[in-house]
Amino acid sequence: MKLNNNFIIIAGITLALASCDLDKFPEGQYVSDEQKENIIESRPNLITAEANAMAARLNFFGTISDDLNTYHSDYGVPAVSLQLESGGQDIVASTSGYNWFSRSQNYADRDYADASGAEFIWKIFYNHMKAANDLLKLIDANTEDADLQRYRGQALAARAYDYLNLVQCFQFTYAGHESALAVPIVTETKTDEELQNNPRATVEQVYEQIMNDLNQAAELLAGFDAGSNKDQIDEAVVYGLRARANLLMQNWAAAAEDADKAIQGGTPQSLQEVSTPTFNSATASSWLWGILISPDNEVVTTGIINWPSHLCSFTGNGYTTLTGTFRSVSSSLYEQIPDTDIRKQWFISPDTTSTLVDNETVNGTPVIEYFGLAPYVNTKFGAYQSVFGNTTNSSDWPLMRVEEMYLIKAEAEAMSGNLGAGKSTLESFVQTYRNPSFTSHATSAEELQDEVWLQRRMELWGEGFALFDILRLKKPIVRKGTNYPASVQFNLDPESQIMIYRIPQCEMETNEGITDEDNNPAAERPTL
Repeated sequence: MKLNNNFIIIAGITLALASCDLDKFPEGQYVSDEQKENIIESRPNLITAEANAMAARLNFFGTISDDLNTYHSDYGVPAVSLQLESGGQDIVASTSGYNWFSRSQNYADRDYADASGAEFIWKIFYNHMKAANDLLKLIDANTEDADLQRYRGQALAARAYDYLNLVQCFQFTYAGHESALAVPIVTETKTDEELQNNPRATVEQVYEQIMNDLNQAAELLAGFDAGSNKDQIDEAVVYGLRARANLLMQNWAAAAEDADKAIQGGTPQSLQEVSTPTFNSATASSWLWGILISPDNEVVTTGIINWPSHLCSFTGNGYTTLTGTFRSVSSSLYEQIPDTDIRKQWFISPDTTSTLVDNETVNGTPVIEYFGLAPYVNTKFGAYQSVFGNTTNSSDWPLMRVEEMYLIKAEAEAMSGNLGAGKSTLESFVQTYRNPSFTSHATSAEELQDEVWLQRRMELWGEGFALFDILRLKKPIVRKGTNYPASVQFNLDPESQIMIYRIPQCEMETNEGITDEDNNPAAERPTL
């Protein structure tokens, strides 16, 4: 291993704790139509600035960090994704040393005594939602201005995205839990008094809000294509979000229809394109929505408080390569990937090979030797600009890829009663883009659903979907007998209480509408 540091020192990090909000109206204060017109007239760039601030909230350093405590897992939605993945059964990492997500791997981040994990998720999405609400306050709901309609549609879709994440983190899945308490609903018309006494809405009520927002967004963004501006929400992204929501609600036919509409917005990365480390640039044809990260962004200038540092096996400046804290695939999942499927090469084999990097070198040294890659370590995510050893961690992050939509469509078609269509969609996608030898052997909708789940585990590995799928499908977590470290090699029954988060203390202290009795019950951490 050519890169060998026993410790990492970060100097001169300045925390970005200031608000991104540009207007001075207090949170919750209603802005009249006349005020909106005056604001927009006097500050014509305000709307664009607010929209940019909304997007920036997804890639923000300093959500829970302060001058006394700097969390190196505090780098926005990509960190939430790794936090959630770490609570599943497919992504393996060391439980000691420099793994900033070890508490998620052993479910200690669900402990109420130190609920920084829950607080982080809560603030990431509610801060983003506040930015969306701030934008909605400034735009008349009945505006006929095309640009303002577009911004309003994007804000509504952004808010729906936040609720989709929050409702799945803080309560069990929709089906069977419609009446369970989820999270408070916060809209642009809420007053300060209402926010201070805002009870948890039920799961069903939250999904009603999600669907209302997405339905409006679909109308407002009809025909809008963001083009290369992948950080903007366009029509395809709205349909993709609605496909996710309908899938969760088991509105199978609607999920298939929405996924098909979202598919029109992109093209899957080809077999050749995914035969090298990638998933690092929003220029990819398959990305419908993503976080665009520039070299001057604060999560990059911190050096190692960013997603490549924790997930990319080829960065020249990160926890993975400098300390050996790599992210690996579970041996159980690896063994289920067919040898003919390119996604098996997204991980180092037990005999320490991968066609993605076998012929690659850094300064004349084979990549696997240079970085010290061990069996099961991922090769999926390329370094910035696909340069092995690049010390700049400025890779983009995918929020929605069109490949996910093909998998939603296949599952939803089968579950809506058309098994043949579901099999055809699945086989066409996999054979064309990932495994030419693939054949579906499903003889029922449920078997096809399980085949799709395996495809999702392979295709979306590391991108934040694993735990949500486990909850949605009510599957057990199985780690025993795998390459997980001994201290976290346990199994969990479906719907074990420890899988969902408790409402964080920070919300309990400021919102009288949520009492201890209203919180999710405490749960014992799993034992071996």
